[in-house]
Amino acid sequence: MYDLLIAGGGAAGLFAAVTAARRGKRVLICDANDRPGHKLSITGKGRCNLTNNCDPDTLMQNIPRNPRFLYSAFSRCSPQDVMAFFEAEGVPLKTERGRRVFPQSDKAQDIVRALVSAAERAGVEIRIGASVRRLVLDGDICTGVQLADGTELSADAVLLATGGMSYPRTGSRGGGYRLAEQAGHTVTTPQPSLIPLETAGSDAQEMQGLSLKNVTLTVTRGKKVLFTEMGEMLFTHFGVSGPLVLSASARMDADKLADTLLTVDLKPALSPEQLDARILRDFAEVPNRAVSNILRSLLPASMIPVMLRRAGIPPEKKAHDITKAERLALCGAVKKFTLQPTAMRPIT
Repeated sequence: MYDLLIAGGGAAGLFAAVTAARRGKRVLICDANDRPGHKLSITGKGRCNLTNNCDPDTLMQNIPRNPRFLYSAFSRCSPQDVMAFFEAEGVPLKTERGRRVFPQSDKAQDIVRALVSAAERAGVEIRIGASVRRLVLDGDICTGVQLADGTELSADAVLLATGGMSYPRTGSRGGGYRLAEQAGHTVTTPQPSLIPLETAGSDAQEMQGLSLKNVTLTVTRGKKVLFTEMGEMLFTHFGVSGPLVLSASARMDADKLADTLLTVDLKPALSPEQLDARILRDFAEVPNRAVSNILRSLLPASMIPVMLRRAGIPPEKKAHDITKAERLALCGAVKKFTLQPTAMRPIT
């Protein structure tokens, strides 16, 4: 008989287990995977952006939908509390651009090991390969769970920490929703967020694999600005992805993409006038060279054909033959590179 049985051994389940066990509770974690913290180990491209070094109010301001729901959680456990926990567990941390906090080792696995170690030292029992099939109910009271192999386990309290539906290969397949429904909860259909976007046309596909840094992405719907931020993005075979795009997708509505526009400023540090002066200077230095070659000092090679096509400039045209109108069109394409989103990628 356990005081607390936790379905799911990810970050939430492990944190809950450590907290309860340190208060003298007998705790069991049942995790369907072959190891706890599976999804945690791949977060942040394997580096684990575990929190942001800011106050709870700043966190709230950056949650696009219903931030008040998380107010209590942030008040009880601030980013500084999270940082103090891991540093006490022997994981040195660092703060990078955007107040993002990572382990100094840049290894997400160090965060997983710290959580598992803390749980084990607190006396938490962890069962791997133990998938919870259903809740055991006595009227309105949950008295335990039944595992996929038929084993029944009893507990005074059961906590669902199974994760959502993203990254099903890590074990998040929506099973927790079914368990919640069994207990009488109403479950709304989950909607994807922080996901890549499909875009119209072939420009993105033509630049597949190109990663851009220090660009500004602005998302508008009609005259309303939904999102604007500087960072990194990636062109893919279906459209765009990367940190900027994932963050922007949380502010977008899948049903209103026809009225939504993505605009990328490829040179946010330069005003339109400064950019024009830069291009004029480059053209003046080698007036007899093809514009497609000159632009290599300004733009990634795979982007040049796309930019020239948008500006209406033949790639073989010599610099001294470029008209002012063509040059300004090129500047416009660099400062306002637009993409039409057509769909949000599915939860994967």
